[in-house]
Amino acid sequence: MGEPLRSQRITEEKLTGPPLCSSATSAVRAFRIRARPCHPWSKKEGERRRGRGTGRRVAREAPISYNIHVDPHTLDKLEFEAIRQILAEHASCALGRDMALKVKPTSRGDLVRLWHEQLQEMLDAAAELDLPPFGGVHDIREAVRVAVPPHCLEPDDFAVVAETLAATHGIVLWAERLRPGAARLRELCERIGDFQTLADAIRQVIGANGEVRDDASARLRRIRTEISEARISIGHVFDRLLRDRNLTRLLRYPQATFHDDRLVLPLAAEHRGRIPGIVHRSSDSGATLFVEPAAAVELNNRIIALKHDESVEIGRLLSHLTQQIYLNRDEILKTMDALAVLDLITAKVRFARSYQLVSPAISADRKLILRQSRHPLLVRLAKEAARKGESREVVPIDVRLGDDFDLLVITGPNTGGKTVALKTVGLSCLMAQAGLPIPAAAGSSVPIYKEVLIDIGDEQSLQQSLSTFSAHLSRLLLILKQAGPNTLVLIDELGAGTDPDEGAAIGQAIVEELLHRRCAAMVTTHLGVLKSVAYRESRAENACVDFDVKTLQPTYRLLIGEPGNSNAINIAARLGLPPRVIAAARKHLGQSNQQLDRAIRGTLQSRREAERARAEAESAKAKALQESEAARKQLEALQAQQAQFNQWVERIASLRPGDKVHVRRFDKPGTVVRVLLHKQLAVVAVGAMEMEIPLREIVPVPAA
Repeated sequence: MGEPLRSQRITEEKLTGPPLCSSATSAVRAFRIRARPCHPWSKKEGERRRGRGTGRRVAREAPISYNIHVDPHTLDKLEFEAIRQILAEHASCALGRDMALKVKPTSRGDLVRLWHEQLQEMLDAAAELDLPPFGGVHDIREAVRVAVPPHCLEPDDFAVVAETLAATHGIVLWAERLRPGAARLRELCERIGDFQTLADAIRQVIGANGEVRDDASARLRRIRTEISEARISIGHVFDRLLRDRNLTRLLRYPQATFHDDRLVLPLAAEHRGRIPGIVHRSSDSGATLFVEPAAAVELNNRIIALKHDESVEIGRLLSHLTQQIYLNRDEILKTMDALAVLDLITAKVRFARSYQLVSPAISADRKLILRQSRHPLLVRLAKEAARKGESREVVPIDVRLGDDFDLLVITGPNTGGKTVALKTVGLSCLMAQAGLPIPAAAGSSVPIYKEVLIDIGDEQSLQQSLSTFSAHLSRLLLILKQAGPNTLVLIDELGAGTDPDEGAAIGQAIVEELLHRRCAAMVTTHLGVLKSVAYRESRAENACVDFDVKTLQPTYRLLIGEPGNSNAINIAARLGLPPRVIAAARKHLGQSNQQLDRAIRGTLQSRREAERARAEAESAKAKALQESEAARKQLEALQAQQAQFNQWVERIASLRPGDKVHVRRFDKPGTVVRVLLHKQLAVVAVGAMEMEIPLREIVPVPAA
């Protein structure tokens, strides 16, 4: 089959992308990895080719370190595994699904920025070119690894390998259309080899269904032709025998059957010796003897010999294909790893499209800005409800940390959305640091946190005999040990589960300690006394989840700068509690609580105006950034079009008689006869006809 086939587009550079770890758009056909001896090579030769005993070692990619210990408790409480599952559903093949199920956050800023640059470039490319064509791509890495002479794969395994290698050609063509500005994607796609030639070589031997083709070689065609002729001949022999009524009455049933590869007749045991031939075996009961008639012995021998020759020839062909795969193994594996990363990026884009996610800016400072942020799992529930014809609204929230304050105290009633707000922020940060798009609006930015630590939900431990409060306190102790300037701390219901006064005292002390450690933090609580922290500490701020007293329903809007109330007395009044009881309840409120409420009401209007002004400024800034980004993309598009036009002009100017072209008008190939530049025409032969075609309708075809 000529010289060994090698990829022409493989570089030796290290793969840039996430550590190589996926329902999908294209189903991946499962196949078994089997090994069979390949006759031409000995075991010793195979070991020599693998480098055993020679000191030769196959280079492998060094795994990329994430440089972070991801707190498993945080991942569990924020349901990060559910995000992995959703992401895997948007992958095209097993390569991307496997990576999607293993993604995790990192504190390495260079990796996070790289991932989001790749994501943004793919979002832009998808809008212009659509997504890479992953149809036909399977995870063939294990097949390639075991395809080491003197063993080789089975034909159906080769069929899957060929389909995958052929698919790389379409992805390479897609990558060639990327804009010059898509530097990260281009760098990744440079590691994808075009294995069309190798795929064609396999397909010359192996059919699409995994069978070895008759025309795989001249020798195999001759052998199979002779087998077919011999089978026809032996068929005539048995037809003649079975038409003999004197013979068929000796049979257990009037049909020929097989013993191994030999056609035999089922002779009744009581008629032993009545049919000349060879008795190969008897049935389990002994009532039937399987006799090879003497007239068929020579033909059966001929077929068996030809089947052996066929097996040897197939072994030779598969051995040669195995050698070709082995010689290209490193390049193929590198391509598969690059395709896995590309499919993961593609899955992120599909995820972003389906859930209206964005790639956030990665801020170099400690500022966290989430605009119109939503919890992705609530978005999923809303999508499922919509499919059933039901309406379920997900209310977005705006959150910021690390700018004018580091710690946010969120107060308000139960079922008001405080915990959801906490989880939304934590999950968005984890997703961003895992290179995923986040459920927020454009203009959002996320810093790189070394740790994300959370204390949420009922942490009661039956095994350790801890109460809910003790379990929470144990978790808080762990958080305080690790909290620092590059840490995000999320605490739900601080101070709950014990005496309110003591819980409030402990809560205030923990908040003060978090401020002292300069970490970013969000704390939810029912304890009104914690609202006062924001009035004493310059780097703390209050927030509440809005509650409509008229409808007695939470609105789920997060209002920064406004402390919340439990609204218990107002709710009781609207539910019909007697006015005398309501008045007594207000009288029983502590004096300090009443003074704090008056102080809060006195500053509430100014705080609302300040937040409104900030929101307007942020909105204007985000709009300006969007317009700037749109202008940048438009400029890149114009530059790409100009580059394509210049390339076309160069090719047109260099056209010569005999050059191959594509004629747009007829969507057919043609051959240049002569070029009439002064008329902006070319005479092109299309099939048997010659015609004058405007140069603008001609696309030169690069030489192979």
